Amino acid sequence: MAIVRQTLIYDGPGGPFEGVIAWEDEVETPRPGVLVCPNILGQKESDNKKAEDLAKLGYVALACDVYGQGKRKTRGSENVAEYMNMLDADRTLLRDRLAASLEALRGFAAVEPAKVGAIGFCFGGKCVLDMARSGLPILGGVSFHGVYDRPDYANVSPITAKLLVCHGWEDPLATPDQMVALGRELTEAQADWQIHAYGNAGHAFTDTALIQPAAPGVAYEPRADRRSWKAMSDFLAELFL
Repeated sequence: MAIVRQTLIYDGPGGPFEGVIAWEDEVETPRPGVLVCPNILGQKESDNKKAEDLAKLGYVALACDVYGQGKRKTRGSENVAEYMNMLDADRTLLRDRLAASLEALRGFAAVEPAKVGAIGFCFGGKCVLDMARSGLPILGGVSFHGVYDRPDYANVSPITAKLLVCHGWEDPLATPDQMVALGRELTEAQADWQIHAYGNAGHAFTDTALIQPAAPGVAYEPRADRRSWKAMSDFLAELFL
């Protein structure tokens, strides 16, 4: 078995967009698809590797692009939050770009279009929550150290996508009170949800590039990384039964 990765260019509002899709080369029948939503920096190699890790679990995974082809940031770059802030200010546009990314995944030949989910990291965790809130056709999603503020449009009710939220207890961008508020929001929307909170972990706890903390409460934490990936693996296995 080998993992194949391929650049996938697709259209959408403000596009074109460029992602990377990964799958096992022995796939002969359509398999569940998983959208990988990047953090503040946009689509990058670490997201492609997450897609490959998901392919090793038997899924077809698309590390998607919501900023637009060629629009990327690196740590330390000027105005690093430029593209993220634009979408934070227009959550409807973010939703529509996520919908375009999801359709690119669902339309890929190796994907079973009725069986798709999403995972996301930091800003990408917000993306996953917004996909569920807006009723995009995912069976479920996983937010890793996401951000929980609600969009300016109403949630669908009920939220049918099942949700796993992997939360660093010391996260300065998503406090325990905000985590509890998210649980209340999802309960009001009749969602099937679970929150796993990891002690001694903050924001970006899955990011191996942050072994040295980027800021107070923003650092890699290996135990939370390992445990949350195992929780995600179990969640997706149940989701796609």
